[in-house]
Amino acid sequence: MSATALQALIFDVDGTLADTESAHRAAFNQAFAEVGRDWFWDEALYTQLLEVSGGKERILHYWRQVQPDLQDINGTGVRDTVERLHALKTAAYERAVQCGAVQLRPGVLRLIESASQGGLQLAIATTTSPVNIIALLRSAIGPDWRQYFTVIEDASTAPSKKPHPQVYLQTLQRLNLPATACLAFEDSANGLKAACGASLATLITPNSFTAHHDFTGALRILPNLQGTTVAHLRAWHAEAPAPLPQPTRPS
Repeated sequence: MSATALQALIFDVDGTLADTESAHRAAFNQAFAEVGRDWFWDEALYTQLLEVSGGKERILHYWRQVQPDLQDINGTGVRDTVERLHALKTAAYERAVQCGAVQLRPGVLRLIESASQGGLQLAIATTTSPVNIIALLRSAIGPDWRQYFTVIEDASTAPSKKPHPQVYLQTLQRLNLPATACLAFEDSANGLKAACGASLATLITPNSFTAHHDFTGALRILPNLQGTTVAHLRAWHAEAPAPLPQPTRPS
């Protein structure tokens, strides 16, 4: 049972705030086509690739799968190609978001607004790139979207991708709050592991790409946040078991 009052909500972005993965998959495929590669990630393959956190990491992982003898002769060729592919993919994703291809998941905006009005701090802890966050939330919430979030940690500030807890540990440090005063929101097993690694009680809202994941250790598993209120969150937070001590991790 948590003896600390709930003071902050920490949200993952992709798959949690919005169903973004179909748009991401299409953007990856568009980038591959733009540079003349015959790679195509169908939904089944992309679901598997989501086990790898980070877009650049996902590209490199797949490249090594289809070309096991991949070698970087001068030390920059592979990296530069991955960087270019990811830049093209990011641009394609931004265009899709601006055209309305991605919306917030049910209940998300209402909960963000009511939590903010209720005095809770809100934070983002994601390992997606800042440009993806801006494109999504500017489109979904409006130009003043940043007013809701006290802290934003992303791929530019937390290079160790989930399931490593770095992004959550940094978020807690910037919030100046203990994990016991917060709730995390995730949609994937890697996200849950990262949050639990920072001793955060975590609510899971799976999507079609993550429904098969193992969510052992989650505080609650909900289909979405529709109908979820701040009162629910406070009650669930109060019921959360005390976190187990976490092993010390290298910085």
